[in-house]
Amino acid sequence: MRTAHSELGITIDIERMGIPSIRLDEWKFAFEFLTHLEAGAIANPDEGRQVGHYWLRNPSIGPNEVAEAISESWASLSRLVAEAKEQGFTTMVMVGIGGSALGPQLLMDALGQVDDQMQIRFIDNTDPDGMDRVFSQIDPVSTLVAVLSKSGGTKETRNGMLEIRHYFERASVDFPSRAIAVTVEGSALHQLATRETWFGILPLWSWVGGRTSITGMVGLLPLSMAGIDWQAFLNGAEVMDTWTRTLDLNNPAMLLAEAWRHAGNAKGDRSMVVLPYKDRLMLFGRYLQQLVMESLGKRLNMQGEVGQQGLTVYGNKGSTDQHAFIQQLREGPDDFFVNFIGVLSDRDGESIEVEPNVTAGDYLMGFLVGTRNALSDAGRRSLTMVIQELNPKTLGALIALFERAVTLYAARLGINAYHQPGVEAGKKAASEALALQHQILNGEVLVEDDDTWLIRAHLQANGRL
Repeated sequence: MRTAHSELGITIDIERMGIPSIRLDEWKFAFEFLTHLEAGAIANPDEGRQVGHYWLRNPSIGPNEVAEAISESWASLSRLVAEAKEQGFTTMVMVGIGGSALGPQLLMDALGQVDDQMQIRFIDNTDPDGMDRVFSQIDPVSTLVAVLSKSGGTKETRNGMLEIRHYFERASVDFPSRAIAVTVEGSALHQLATRETWFGILPLWSWVGGRTSITGMVGLLPLSMAGIDWQAFLNGAEVMDTWTRTLDLNNPAMLLAEAWRHAGNAKGDRSMVVLPYKDRLMLFGRYLQQLVMESLGKRLNMQGEVGQQGLTVYGNKGSTDQHAFIQQLREGPDDFFVNFIGVLSDRDGESIEVEPNVTAGDYLMGFLVGTRNALSDAGRRSLTMVIQELNPKTLGALIALFERAVTLYAARLGINAYHQPGVEAGKKAASEALALQHQILNGEVLVEDDDTWLIRAHLQANGRL
């Protein structure tokens, strides 16, 4: 089964997934759910929120007040970028985590940066050594800092902001005049940026989750600062949205979702190995880990019944990873399927021949075809996506395709793709660990276990105990 879109230059082929047939009537509810989602229905009942990331690339389908807010955010972005370039800033450090880091990192790595445009760096963890590596690469005088957080209270992001602010102050460089807040109006971060008159404030919205925020300011800010065509990126996502609204066998989002469902026995029994044969898409699998696993990894279904759903995602790039784990994929447990991604265009210019009538790019495509056949010969499943050329428009379309496949898959299995209680549980557990650290520093008598041992070791290694 294969479907293609001539404008986008994208083809999706699921022939090797072993699907005997697809019953469209079984997908009717999922498409109705998606239609209601785009129309503004409450899709996250836990928090009473709409889910409107589709509006970000086509404001006209959202509520009037939302459409106006999105259009105004684009205008604010253009003004901010023009002012940044007028003032001669050459670097921007983005401080964020999760969707506020994985998306922008993918965009910058995949699309590169236009010559003589702003360089983008990232602080995406609360690792002091990692921050120092970033600090060593920047000049505070010519650097902007974008802090991305809905609330301003996300600990990793808050820590990164405090660290880079301290770095600027030690260099006698004013931080607020170089800081941009990307946040929800009225948040603690918004209040701080307003009070201190930061360089700029751009919006996040409560109705857009972090893992689907890439077509909002989270993605558009670095694209525009780096001189990349962000309108084309949005247009590619919008074209894909339009292509995938119809319930038919040419709908690639439904084909993907059905392939995932069939391969995993509707229970996530098989992992998805993402293998893009393009160095620029090396971070795509990492990006999809959050989009897919945070959306689909759920203990309960929509009726509150225990279901333990999920879809594990891993992978890096071909043909590098052929030398890392293809051996197991071909001869080990049959607990996966591979999502091959090929890009037909090798490079902007001509390629030399590494052998008569053979280029390095020919070898890359040959490894994709050969690896796919080797897996098929061993009875292993795979699907293939082919892109004519990797550019802002096709990358926007590819991201939107997976977003919509995730929504359809979740609705088909009866789970809520738009809440994440497991993430909140992890944050709570981290707070408890820090409370234990305070007890150790205060000299309290504690029951010694592996937690107290590890925290003591950390404090001792840093000369604090």
